[in-house]
Amino acid sequence: MKKTILTLIAIGATFISFSASAQFAKPEDAIKYRKAALTVTAAHFGRMGAMAQGKVAFDAKSAAENAEIVVNMSKLPWAAFGEGTDVGETKAKPEIWKQNAKFKEAAEKFQAESVKLAAAAKTGKEDAFKAAFSATAGACKSCHDDFRAK
Repeated sequence: MKKTILTLIAIGATFISFSASAQFAKPEDAIKYRKAALTVTAAHFGRMGAMAQGKVAFDAKSAAENAEIVVNMSKLPWAAFGEGTDVGETKAKPEIWKQNAKFKEAAEKFQAESVKLAAAAKTGKEDAFKAAFSATAGACKSCHDDFRAK
């Protein structure tokens, strides 16, 4: 059942990511969309973080499931950083639009590290998971440092 749900999420994420930029009638809609995608990502990333930090016991199955969701979610928010979405209720720094190539590179790095995290989680090896989590968290932090207001 969970594999079916994950498959549906993956398929939906793929279709949404292709058509996301065309879906936003107003900049506020794009901002809501990206905030929602990043909130879901953070929730699943946080579950893995608790395992990586030893706050909860490592559970290989849970780590793999959460990592797969992060991989799928990591594809979604970027299309919602379009023109005109730099104002309103957002923590997005102006650097996103001024340094767009660097921002896209950071997004791609996070996506790539997420894929590595999912692969490591699937091994069931806690040490491999922790190392991959650390690299993915670093990519996430780097983007926040450069492109997200506190």
